[in-house]
Amino acid sequence: MADVVSYKDLGLVNSREIFRKAVDGGYAIPAYNFNNLEQLQAIITACVETRSPVILQISKGARNYANETMLRYMATGAVQMAKEMGVEIPIVLHLDHGDSFELCQSCIESGFSSVMIDGSHLSYADNVALTRQVVDYAHAHDVTVEGELGVLAGIEDEVVAEKSTYTQPDEVEDFVKKTGVDSLAISIGTSHGAYKFKLKEGESVPPLRFDILAECQKRIPGFPIVLHGASSVLPEYVALINQYGGKMDGAVGVPEDQLRKAAASAVCKINIDSDGRLAVTAKVREYLQNNPSEFDPRKYLGAARTELIRLIKHKNETVLGSAGKA
Repeated sequence: MADVVSYKDLGLVNSREIFRKAVDGGYAIPAYNFNNLEQLQAIITACVETRSPVILQISKGARNYANETMLRYMATGAVQMAKEMGVEIPIVLHLDHGDSFELCQSCIESGFSSVMIDGSHLSYADNVALTRQVVDYAHAHDVTVEGELGVLAGIEDEVVAEKSTYTQPDEVEDFVKKTGVDSLAISIGTSHGAYKFKLKEGESVPPLRFDILAECQKRIPGFPIVLHGASSVLPEYVALINQYGGKMDGAVGVPEDQLRKAAASAVCKINIDSDGRLAVTAKVREYLQNNPSEFDPRKYLGAARTELIRLIKHKNETVLGSAGKA
């Protein structure tokens, strides 16, 4: 077995302190998924420039794609890059939607500072048991753990669900007490992917269930709550993708004003993946269409990286409220 690597040796932090500050301050920490170098560069650049704490999220699929050893050194490089830009921001390396104890254990031993164990598809008792097993192992390494109650519809990497199941507020206090988790992802109407809602013509996106959020907050006051599937699927990117040869009819996400409201309440971590993918895809398509003779990846990926920086700064400053909180 490879040597166990501590996240502290990589310059990373766990989520405990940044969540405490976010809960007290009424804002949300951004959790951005990445799969490659350009995405990571954009996340670090934008978060340093806005002086925002950040959670670098890696799904099981991203870990397989990028290679777990490579990712460890990319995280180390991200920490050093931020320092050399002149601002030391808190950086968490987080496993998104871990589906087994073994995967969480492997991530902890390779330098992750935070892991999510998603047992939401299991029975309540089995979810509690699996989450408790991960918590016991993670806390022995001072790694923080996110659990989940309720199921989000949609598709994101290996996470697939046809319909949502709202979180039951009656269960949250018992779940937190029995598992010892550090944060809890709940289901209040967000969903994974770029096709979050099937709307008929003239219909608006249904509002998030803030009544469920308020009731959960009442049951576990001051406890860090997480929103998954919180990309807004910005129409400008969908339009660009469709204009330059794509086909994304019916793509719609969570309105940003809804996310602002959530971030100002009990939600202290908001996950954003699809918006980043859309920004990158839109700019790559646009660049290649307008420059048909270009074959240098630095040119079209550079354009995508620049746009992703702009998007992330916008999210930090105007949606999550995390700018200036590093």
